[in-house]
Amino acid sequence: MSATPVPRGRHAPPLEVRQALQRERLLRAAADVFARQGYADATAEAVAREAGMSKATFYEHFANKEECILAVFDDVAQLVLTRLAESVQGEFPDYRSRVHARIVSFIEAIIEGRSAAQTLLVEIIGAGPAAAERRDAILDVIADAIYHDNHEAAPKYGAPRYASREDAYICVSAVVEVVARQLRTGKPEDPMSLVPVLERLFLGVLGQGLR
Repeated sequence: MSATPVPRGRHAPPLEVRQALQRERLLRAAADVFARQGYADATAEAVAREAGMSKATFYEHFANKEECILAVFDDVAQLVLTRLAESVQGEFPDYRSRVHARIVSFIEAIIEGRSAAQTLLVEIIGAGPAAAERRDAILDVIADAIYHDNHEAAPKYGAPRYASREDAYICVSAVVEVVARQLRTGKPEDPMSLVPVLERLFLGVLGQGLR
């Protein structure tokens, strides 16, 4: 998500374009506010102010802050899924390199959009039952993607397959918890230092004999 100014006057774009740009700015602002203040303390007024808009404009796009954080979540989750899919396009010398590329892509996405990532992985937990269901659902989607990719790609590399879909889910859940801790506490200081740890997690669950 990137902030884009909305032209005014006779150069203003059509209404639907202006509304899309307003929504984009509000989502970016909301991610920053939720990350900085926490979901519980964030307000619609704070989000609107961060975006340089009125509170009335906020309510033209979202019924309340819960609807807003769900919209932020959906946008960021889609971006993460896209990045993960793009990370394994092309050829790799071995399966370990493929796992490495996917983990690096995920961590880079976290670094590039830290506020959005914190909303996705941390603040969403306190946003109510609908948010919790949305978070569980995206973890399922990512786990399914990892599981099916492994079963399709493993034979090409002579690599083992996950014993079950739950094995992939355990890996994804562990990654989310480790990265969420880094976002909350800043430990470890360099998120990229998590890459070898997460590699060992995925490869360890897959078992021995990986080449």
